[in-house]
Amino acid sequence: MRVLGIETSCDETGVALYDSERGLLGHALHSQVKTHAAYGGVVPEIASRDHVRKLLPLVQLCLQQAELERGDIDAVAYTAGPGLIGALLVGASTGRSLALALGVPALAVHHMEGHVLAPMLEDEAPDFPFVALLVSGGHSMLVEVRALGRYELLGETLDDAAGEAFDKTAKLLGLGYPGGPALAKKALEGDPDRFSFPRPMVNRPGLDMSFSGLKTHTRNLYREHAGTPNVEAHIAAGFQQAIVDTLAIKCRRAMQQTRAQQLVIAGGVGANQELRQRLRADGERYGWGVAYPRLAFCTDNGAMIAYAGAQRLLAGEHTELSIDARARWPLDQLAPPIAPA
Repeated sequence: MRVLGIETSCDETGVALYDSERGLLGHALHSQVKTHAAYGGVVPEIASRDHVRKLLPLVQLCLQQAELERGDIDAVAYTAGPGLIGALLVGASTGRSLALALGVPALAVHHMEGHVLAPMLEDEAPDFPFVALLVSGGHSMLVEVRALGRYELLGETLDDAAGEAFDKTAKLLGLGYPGGPALAKKALEGDPDRFSFPRPMVNRPGLDMSFSGLKTHTRNLYREHAGTPNVEAHIAAGFQQAIVDTLAIKCRRAMQQTRAQQLVIAGGVGANQELRQRLRADGERYGWGVAYPRLAFCTDNGAMIAYAGAQRLLAGEHTELSIDARARWPLDQLAPPIAPA
């Protein structure tokens, strides 16, 4: 089965073709980072309009990569949520219309399920069950993944997501947009122990997280020491280390609680090298495996949507002839696919 995947949940237009027998045949991505940089964040209306301009040309480019025609597509999977509703509607309406024109099924895919399954695209794919750490600009959560569609939320952020905290702190330090990569780069020049940073909620039981207090602490620290030599680099290094330590502690607790043998890291913050190295070292120390997608598939992309859609279609799932888009869609509301009678 050849599935076309479409991702338009925020500020990246992603398209991919996945073959259930041959694997990934092609993928194309357009990032709107430069467009939104002038505003210091994503402008929803601008994002939606850019998806309209870029989506169909990317579909054609992906088909050219795979040396296929539109008639070779067996199904279409599109991101239905969560995300910016206008951006989602571009992908959902295009995906559903294309499927209708081709006479093939279309499937609405949960954006976070795509991230959870993204490591399955790699040669050394993890096996079910596992614990997934999903960290991005909009989400920070720990999920026990027992099988496709069988997800139990173990803990999540009570306020800012880790990626959001990275972006806001980078903006505070004048490091530009997008903030996560810029802050990580600046942290290489600093001493993480130069200033003291809290590790939020690590002394409390449970797996929930909070990053708003850390962000406030960082702002106060910067105001107090503004103008001192290399202060931005030292704060960036200390802030990043506090985030990494907090996530690592929560991951270790989740692995102990579930007795899982595999940890998956997914989402945009999953590209952070300090986080990857720390969790890899913890895995070696405590005896569990660590898996993550290639860097290109940590951020939003069409490949993860094509793969997730293919797995559900192969399991017998189908959707009605409607356009499905949801700005909010909790991951634990998903159910396993049910084959038709």
